[in-house]
Amino acid sequence: MNAAPLQDDDLTHFAAHGIPSLPASLSGGFVVNENARIWYASIGVGVPVVLLHGGLGNADNWGHQVPALVDAGYRAILIDSRGQGRSTRDARPYSYEIMAMDTRAVMDALGIAKAAFVGWSDGADIALVLSRETPARSAGVFFFACNVDGTGVKPFQASALIDLVYDHHVRDYARLSPLPGAFDAMRDDLGAMQASQPGYGVSELGEVTVPLWSVLGEHDEFIDRDHAEAIARSVPGARFLLLPGVGHFAPLQRPQAFNDAMLAFLDEIHPRRIRDEG
Repeated sequence: MNAAPLQDDDLTHFAAHGIPSLPASLSGGFVVNENARIWYASIGVGVPVVLLHGGLGNADNWGHQVPALVDAGYRAILIDSRGQGRSTRDARPYSYEIMAMDTRAVMDALGIAKAAFVGWSDGADIALVLSRETPARSAGVFFFACNVDGTGVKPFQASALIDLVYDHHVRDYARLSPLPGAFDAMRDDLGAMQASQPGYGVSELGEVTVPLWSVLGEHDEFIDRDHAEAIARSVPGARFLLLPGVGHFAPLQRPQAFNDAMLAFLDEIHPRRIRDEG
């Protein structure tokens, strides 16, 4: 009998057990770009899917998603955004444009001309900026739990659940980062970027020509639903999808439901025939 899908809405399982480790069979390295060493890894074969994590996090946060992608016949590409995880940064302020450049540099190092993107929070904006700037490099964006300007952010309300995830990020940073003692500066600098970038309005969103699903958890703690729906209305051909019962941390709370939505998007833009040829 198959085990029931993990349902961890209050993240008690996450607090006790963490996130499943990434597969030991992944291969990776570093690419030097714009004065930073960017960590990346790859696992699986087939059509490439780039996974871009949220702010303060790292690629290990995708531990529930990587096996599902590989089992479905995709190649998972993981990246630690600059200054986070195993990646370094320079002294410049953060920007989604620079992080998009880092992502393209990883794709170049792996010989990947075009990929689909699954972005979580900050990762969604990185994928969006990359796709608007260089649409030939993007097969589409699964845009999860992010805003594109300041109007889309809810007033912050502290909670035990947010504290659990934040504390996990702090421990992960201490474990992984080559920049010890710099977590607080990274957090504050990311906050400055998030407050003003990418600053996309209807005009900029209308210039996005790749397939996009704007996806949001029903109880997202940070992002306003009307804003997420407006993104879908503004990007030509885009779709809005609400994930019931979860919040900003849906990939951890109900990973199977998140994975089902992610794979439905990928299967729509990459039908089986094309995936098999890839």
